[in-house]
Amino acid sequence: MEKKENNTVATNKKAYHDYFVLEKYEAGIELFGTEIKSIRAGRVNLKDSFCSVDDGEMFVIGMHISPYEMGNRFNRDPLRKRKLLLHKKEIMKLFGESQQQGLSIIPLELYIKNGRAKLSIGLCKGKKLYDKRAVQAKKDANRTIEREFKERY
Repeated sequence: MEKKENNTVATNKKAYHDYFVLEKYEAGIELFGTEIKSIRAGRVNLKDSFCSVDDGEMFVIGMHISPYEMGNRFNRDPLRKRKLLLHKKEIMKLFGESQQQGLSIIPLELYIKNGRAKLSIGLCKGKKLYDKRAVQAKKDANRTIEREFKERY
């Protein structure tokens, strides 16, 4: 039986609205049994989550995984700190760039790859209000052009 390449469970649309994504990395997540069952059911929210480095290890904070309905006492805290599985070099590079340049490490997407939960994290630079307005104006212009093109042809 062939498995799907990437089965996206959750995306962080707010991250793309509030940040410029400079680089993307793929990280594994340390989870418990009931958490992976909730992820497979699609009960995840990445909206206000971010990543931090403590003692050379990277953690995702604020990622909400709803308790599994059949998990009873095995369920964990939905907002607990979860360890990310990255190479030491990648962690040090991300930590160094985030400290020096004032960048943020933000979870972008959660997906299942070959039966394992993976988190796509991005090294991001915050957008100013005028950047957000410019992006919105560009999207609106493209939408009107597409609408006109569709009506004529």
